Amino acid sequence: MYAVIKTGGKQYRVKAGDVLVVEKLAGEPGARIDFDQVLMLGEGEAVTLGAPVVEGASVAATLIETRKGEKVKIFKKIRRQGYRRTRGHRQLESVLRVTAVAGGGKTETWDGEVDLTPRSVLTLRARNLAGAHGVAADLTPLGVDVETLAEPQGRGKAARVRARVVEEAEPVAVEAADVAEAAPAEAAPKKAAAPKKAATPKAKDAAKSAAPKPSKAQGAKPPPVRRTSPRGKG
Repeated sequence: MYAVIKTGGKQYRVKAGDVLVVEKLAGEPGARIDFDQVLMLGEGEAVTLGAPVVEGASVAATLIETRKGEKVKIFKKIRRQGYRRTRGHRQLESVLRVTAVAGGGKTETWDGEVDLTPRSVLTLRARNLAGAHGVAADLTPLGVDVETLAEPQGRGKAARVRARVVEEAEPVAVEAADVAEAAPAEAAPKKAAAPKKAATPKAKDAAKSAAPKPSKAQGAKPPPVRRTSPRGKG
């Protein structure tokens, strides 16, 4: 059994158990909302049309949360005039769980439990950052705390969420016997290094002969610099 309802200037086809996102509605999470503007009822091949609404028909839902939708960018430009404007808009919307559809003497209900967890918490759970909202993260190991840091990205931009893992370890007393066992055995004394032998005259002569000899141009003295007096002065 399904129904077509009207809310916020739009029409939606719903049935019991559906999650519905509509224009913002007044109410707190968990409140019951009834829609009496039912334009059509259907069950199989049987269809009941309203004129304009079906008398006695109604749809009941539970409000889960009211949030902002996806951002829509508005860009304006006038060519050859240097005019460009970019704006963003996020429309407020309400999330509902349809619990019952009634009309034509029949009622179809949904027997499940309505989960009021907002989408922001579900997103943090998916990123293993649910500890920021007081919700235990299933993937976080024991003994490790996760802190969420919101870093601003600039004017008009959403903050970036990062996770910082904080590990705390309790000090453990270490006994002297354990330290003695863990310490390595004393290393044997190292042998004293032998003194370097002084170079003999023959070695010095061999080193000189092995060194490259300078060329005549390199060995010649540079010519003297001739200094002249400025023009007009002797």
